[in-house]
Amino acid sequence: MTHDRIVSSPTRQRARDEAGAATVIPQRTANSPRTTLSGGTPRGASRALLVVTDGAAAALGALTLAPLTQRPWLVAGFVLLALALFGVGGLYRLAHDQHMLDDCPSVVTRAAAAWCVLTAVCASLSLLHAIPGQSLILGCAAHIALALIGRGFVHRRRRVALLRHPSVALLVGSEPAASRVAAALQRHPASGIRLVGITGEGAAEPQRQDDTTPPLPVLTTVEDMRRAVVQNGVRQAIVLGSAGAPQQQPWLRALTELRCEIWELDPHPSPYVPQLREADRYVAGFRCRPLAGPRLPLHPGKRALDLIVSAALLVLASPVLATCALWLRVSEGPGVVFRQERVGKDGRPFTLLKFRTHRPADPLESATRWSVANDQRMSWFCRFLRRTSLDELLQLWNVFRGDMSLVGPRPERPYFVVQFSEAHPGYGDRHRMPTGITGLAQINGLRGDTSIEDRCRFDNAYIADWSLWKDITILVRTATEFFRPTGS
Repeated sequence: MTHDRIVSSPTRQRARDEAGAATVIPQRTANSPRTTLSGGTPRGASRALLVVTDGAAAALGALTLAPLTQRPWLVAGFVLLALALFGVGGLYRLAHDQHMLDDCPSVVTRAAAAWCVLTAVCASLSLLHAIPGQSLILGCAAHIALALIGRGFVHRRRRVALLRHPSVALLVGSEPAASRVAAALQRHPASGIRLVGITGEGAAEPQRQDDTTPPLPVLTTVEDMRRAVVQNGVRQAIVLGSAGAPQQQPWLRALTELRCEIWELDPHPSPYVPQLREADRYVAGFRCRPLAGPRLPLHPGKRALDLIVSAALLVLASPVLATCALWLRVSEGPGVVFRQERVGKDGRPFTLLKFRTHRPADPLESATRWSVANDQRMSWFCRFLRRTSLDELLQLWNVFRGDMSLVGPRPERPYFVVQFSEAHPGYGDRHRMPTGITGLAQINGLRGDTSIEDRCRFDNAYIADWSLWKDITILVRTATEFFRPTGS
């Protein structure tokens, strides 16, 4: 039993019941071409075709000059110059509704500039006396005309491809914006987008404009959305409003896992928007911009740094480790090493090692008690270990084994991970990289009994802006603050 909703004809409903699928939109066949927003011919193929037609136009225009037919190197240089000027002028930035007339001003001015350079080169080579002035004008005109004709062909081919092979997409949003945007996209097939469903909490059936407008499934669970993506070959998702909204995060995480491109669409256009970038475009009058998925810092240099530094520190700190272990064994009895389950990268549990500074009454207290920093049952030596964080030195072995990293979000117990994930949006995103002994939150004073919301924000900021040098700077800053008045 699926959770999607749809208002459709009895025939369509029977087909849906017989299929038992999450959507009723026909699946994309295996022979359907791979498209990008907005559908049709892949942008790379259209851009390459434009380069070919522009290069051919420049070469044919130059070859109308008889002296140049004997100097192919000069013709080749002129072609490269014309293509470079066209590229700098943004003539290879494609829009889904582009026409030849849109390119006309840039083509004319930049082609004329290229011919001025060619004229100067010919003059320096004493060729200008053999080239009549009207030949230069006719050659430039031929170049411009051929370039515009070729571009008109490419743009028309792309517009036809948009209609025949639109991009299959999902709309992520809720009422009332989802209904309005979905109806607008359905009314404008030239936008090159074929919606196959609306997803999101609170999403509702888009208003039907006429009897010819096909109904859209409304997917209210992430699992229904996953099935719709697989069945329909969806590769794009259009998110309404801000993709950073907490209610959007479960949907975006699932779409990222399914390798879908994510675009953010502003349902309420405003004149106060960031400057239009090359990747941005307008679809059915709505401004869209591509969104990058969460960064996953899996650079091999990070693991190499962990191995080198953890091995070196284990060797250098071995006398300290041995002294602490011996003192604890004599003063506190057996059980020097404390083992506790923590949640690591991608939510996988691992066993974290520490020196035992506290003996919980039972396993439940160990798993659910937040802090024992002020527990009066601890001896002075155990308090010293916690204040100086020497009890955490054994985690270097976790780093060497690959359970953790030197730098990353601090790992937490499963009991608290569940609680914090429900209370603090974005907490679960911390687990998209290895947990660490120290991190950006810790060097900013967020240790021990401090704000989880602040820790979460600093951890995600570290992941988003990760670099190997940032890890090194955090390690250096941690080393300078190793002895501090409060422990973790």
